[in-house]
Amino acid sequence: MTQLPASTAKKLGLVIDLDTCVGCHACVISCKGWNTENYGAPLSDQNAYGADPSGTFLNRVHSYEVQPEVGTAQLIHFPKSCLHCEDAPCVTVCPTGASYKRVEDGIVLVNEADCIGCSLCAWACPYGARELDAKAGVMKKCTLCVDRIYNENLPEEDRVPACVRTCPSGARHFGDLGDVDSDVSQLVAARGGFDLMPEQGTKPVNKYLPPRPKDVMPEYDVLAPFLEPVATDGKGFAHWLDKALSALPGGAK
Repeated sequence: MTQLPASTAKKLGLVIDLDTCVGCHACVISCKGWNTENYGAPLSDQNAYGADPSGTFLNRVHSYEVQPEVGTAQLIHFPKSCLHCEDAPCVTVCPTGASYKRVEDGIVLVNEADCIGCSLCAWACPYGARELDAKAGVMKKCTLCVDRIYNENLPEEDRVPACVRTCPSGARHFGDLGDVDSDVSQLVAARGGFDLMPEQGTKPVNKYLPPRPKDVMPEYDVLAPFLEPVATDGKGFAHWLDKALSALPGGAK
């Protein structure tokens, strides 16, 4: 079985803002694209254009309707991928050592050359964040684009996970959550970021920012704007039209 490091120099991870995620799935597409079309390990699809398509994805977005105690219902979009847990059960359960956690930055990875596709890590993960690639026969998971974030051939602004770079609403943030002074740590502290399923004791590095409470919609008459006087200044075409219409049978006097 694989041993977890006692500590890691960094805790690289994602902070996902559930208040600003619009559920557009741009992060899902960019993740699939980067890992299939660029540097990452290919993610296969089966019967992609048939009646029952399936495929491997490292990032998925689920949508839920939530009814708060006060106010109207909200549609919450919930992105989910590997959370790169400090106490990762997917690592310690691996019989070949294929799953491991890096000491230098805390990223959890899979050495596909050693993976036998037994799926023990998928069963051990409480978040359902691992997927067995049907074509390759090995386990796939989010790598935080480790082949991208350290790539000095890319412009500095592109040295972040593909999902973060492509998010149109700025809902995804990347950084060192082991540094209390980092931007992501400050964001978590300011917004009350939380762990996903903390009762599992896995200590996920990735954090979620809760949706902000929405104000109760005020009650108003939707016809009110149409019942107001068309012209009040007594000038121009609008005043003439209002006066003409008022002179018609049944018009306002």
